Amino acid sequence: MSEKPKSGAPQLAELATLTPARVALGRSGASVPTREVLRFGMAHAQARDAVHAPFDADGVARRLAALGLEVIQVDSAAGSREAYLRRPDLGRSLSPGSREALTARYGDFDLAFIVADGLSSTAVHRNAVPLVAALLPLLARQGLRLAPLVVGRQARVALGDEIGAAFGARAVAMLIGERPGLSSPDSLGAYLTFAPRAGLTDANRNCISNIRPEGLAYEPAAFKLSWLIAEALRRSLTGIGLKDESDLAIETNETALSGAALLSGAVANTEPPRTSDAFTGEGDR
Repeated sequence: MSEKPKSGAPQLAELATLTPARVALGRSGASVPTREVLRFGMAHAQARDAVHAPFDADGVARRLAALGLEVIQVDSAAGSREAYLRRPDLGRSLSPGSREALTARYGDFDLAFIVADGLSSTAVHRNAVPLVAALLPLLARQGLRLAPLVVGRQARVALGDEIGAAFGARAVAMLIGERPGLSSPDSLGAYLTFAPRAGLTDANRNCISNIRPEGLAYEPAAFKLSWLIAEALRRSLTGIGLKDESDLAIETNETALSGAALLSGAVANTEPPRTSDAFTGEGDR
């Protein structure tokens, strides 16, 4: 007779309600329960599918254009998905035709924006457009000069450096599908680089990862990225020299709003009631 599967420790079972990570799996004899073996196999298959799923660049470009943006599509030097996976260096360089097209649009831009497939086109299909929609109003408040938005195929993060340099942009923001995990095949990453040019390393970038409804939601991710963009342009740097202190900005803003509300209430309480308030009850509407 087989042993009935046992659940994980109670304290771990509670943790399992807070995270999709593989905790409190339980056991069946010397192994994990069959259901967990099957779940693991499914997660691995989803991650593999996310890497190999075709990127609908045309569809993403149309959705971005519907936000009122000028969109240009480009290709990396990797001519196929197979080449992209076997030769990461090719995904960091533009194809000759794409480089020529972008160089022709060289201008005085503060920011170049790229949406690229990376290692998970699934992440881009699901999350890129909602994030851009949440970000645009925040960038508009900064009054930035934006280059045409670029949709990149077979792209690595460093492809953004060549794109930004081709545009002559002061900074570049790359939204790209992250390497799928076993509980998150659709995570989007945002990489910000000041003074983009070929040859930079990850030490020159700031990264916001796991952008998706089950991770970092669109609105807080957009706020973090807009804060980093503003600070990068103000201080002329990104990477290890620029720390994400956007949470402090939120706390400061909330404190200021609370103080303003209290002050407004105190002033309101010193005013005599209007005749309409006292006799007709209009103040209770």
